[in-house]
Amino acid sequence: MSISNLKEMSLAAGAVAVTAETAGAAKKKAVEELIANIKDKSDKVRAEGLLIASDVGAPAVKPLAKVMGDKDVEVMRAAKRALWKIVRRAGRPSARDERKAVAAELIGLLGDGQPTSVRREVLWMLSEIGGRESIKAIAALLSDKELREDARMVLQRIPGRQSLAALKAGLKAAPEDFKLNIAQSLRKRGVKVSGYPCVKLVPTKKTNVKPVK
Repeated sequence: MSISNLKEMSLAAGAVAVTAETAGAAKKKAVEELIANIKDKSDKVRAEGLLIASDVGAPAVKPLAKVMGDKDVEVMRAAKRALWKIVRRAGRPSARDERKAVAAELIGLLGDGQPTSVRREVLWMLSEIGGRESIKAIAALLSDKELREDARMVLQRIPGRQSLAALKAGLKAAPEDFKLNIAQSLRKRGVKVSGYPCVKLVPTKKTNVKPVK
């Protein structure tokens, strides 16, 4: 390879690096602007933030989740609405890469380091855009007493063999007081489950009538 060719390759690589750095700086600035708007005390400014939220996309997911824990109720609500806007935009048919990027950020918010309220909201967001890559993290919450019901229903909503397998495994591992719920989800997915009556047939008040088996 000639020296001139090496110089051309070096210049091209440098240009790519500069472009990537510029794009990264622009994304960071967009996120900072969005968060500043969402946290503003003015209703009008927060509304402006909501208008740009979906354009900022995946990089804003975790910062917005953090603001969802704000003590100001209006700020908290604005952050939640902004995050839902991002999720719904990512869920459009032609946005596969965007959907995967947003889902990956959401999955990272299911850990113990987040407030229960945030994790619950994230679960339902994943029910709209999550795929097989999200099943493991969601299924892990079937053992969480505060979130297991949400996790169960989210797995019920996500199509595919992986989510169905997670529900079946969850039924085997669940404590007795939660098996009825998971059995109900499996029925909704078309699986016949014996030994656990439909929750609709279980009495909610004291009665002499025995549950149907």
